[in-house]
Amino acid sequence: MPLAVAGCAGGKESAARPSKATIKTATPTPEPLTPEVAARQFRTFTIDDNVARAAGDERLALSWVTDGQSMLTASEYRKAAFDGDPVREYEYGTPKLYVPKLTSYPHWFVAQVPRNVKGDKKNTRETYLAFVRRNPVEGWKLSLATQLAPKARAPKVAVDAEGYATPLATTEASVLIQPRALPGIQATLAAEGPYSVAAKVMRAGPFTTGYYSQTRKDRRKAKDHDLVLEAVFVATPFPFFPLRTQNGSGLVLYALSRNSIIKGKEKDERKPPIPPDVAHLLDGTVKGTEIHTTDILQFAAFDPVKASGEGKVQPKADVIGEAGALARATTPPPK
Repeated sequence: MPLAVAGCAGGKESAARPSKATIKTATPTPEPLTPEVAARQFRTFTIDDNVARAAGDERLALSWVTDGQSMLTASEYRKAAFDGDPVREYEYGTPKLYVPKLTSYPHWFVAQVPRNVKGDKKNTRETYLAFVRRNPVEGWKLSLATQLAPKARAPKVAVDAEGYATPLATTEASVLIQPRALPGIQATLAAEGPYSVAAKVMRAGPFTTGYYSQTRKDRRKAKDHDLVLEAVFVATPFPFFPLRTQNGSGLVLYALSRNSIIKGKEKDERKPPIPPDVAHLLDGTVKGTEIHTTDILQFAAFDPVKASGEGKVQPKADVIGEAGALARATTPPPK
């Protein structure tokens, strides 16, 4: 059958012009976020991630992650290859799923689950995994993974009769610290220590003032080797995952980065030695006189509801979970 038929005009035959084909692209139908969808996605991720880990396939593993988790995954695979070790596989217990009832993208949910490295059940840790789907075209990806501190108690997240959790706005005012301000408060404590004004609203501990103490030790160690260490904790562009707890408080998951520079003392043009924990991220050479590193650190924080009533004691916010690692290293050329 001909694609086009010739028409007549003034008794003359005019050549038919082929019409332009219109290509219609199917628009994905948005999938509502339900507890069932979250359960399916959690199962899918744990299987797919372990397949990639068993094969040592970094490219495949990176297709399931995003945000800070993408940087950490790339670094983990690179370190395993550098050391000649297999990538760790994980075993999971039964998850508790915290699924907000969201009507627009991005969609997200949090899984709280016991997790251990395969074959090492003695060191099982309660872990929070935050998943995100930014639009109907993109698939679900793991954005953040953090572990509850050994002596910390997991806050009880509020879940309604239909199985949905309540998300908090990043500007929520009913809790002591607005969720979006938590990283800055924690970074201030890490930089200034126990006498910081931030200590009035956030508890001292290994992931706040503990970082301050560790940085001071690292600086002294660097000085003993005629080196200078500069380190600063800063907020990241990665998403927050804030949830309401049963008593009206908040459980908030978020990330910080620790940016460091190792260099010689002033006017010292010698190249600093590459620290062993950085070697897998460099090619064995230092171009200039500085080594720049970035750690991605992911946290769970308890953000208490504001105390109301006379004589009520206001609890402080508490960073109750942490995980992370060195994720990037560079050696800038001399200026």
